[in-house]
Amino acid sequence: MTKENGQLGVCQRFGAGHMPPEENEKVGIALGSLGKLPLNALRINPENGASGWYIYGGESSDGPDFYQPLHIAHLVDRCPKIVPYLALPPGWRVLLAPEYEDVWFDSVLIDKLSDGD
Repeated sequence: MTKENGQLGVCQRFGAGHMPPEENEKVGIALGSLGKLPLNALRINPENGASGWYIYGGESSDGPDFYQPLHIAHLVDRCPKIVPYLALPPGWRVLLAPEYEDVWFDSVLIDKLSDGD
């Protein structure tokens, strides 16, 4: 199964649209937190070369240095567990832990975008 087919399958399984990012787009990733559980990811609207994905382990932080930019192409090595979920469109969240998966649409992510927050 190719990465693209796996991502399409995830989108179909959750009844979501299919919006894969380009490999040269970036994610915001908290590299220092990736050893913590659960693994969290959320997607807002892509813009300016950013895919809209933010990925972190454990609890999130508003700290200015919490997230670092990373190209999508490097996620296969740095955070392979999230790769199958990357084609979920803006508004989707993912939470992964050992033997646990939660994937849901969060309208708050879209509402914030609409309100300009």
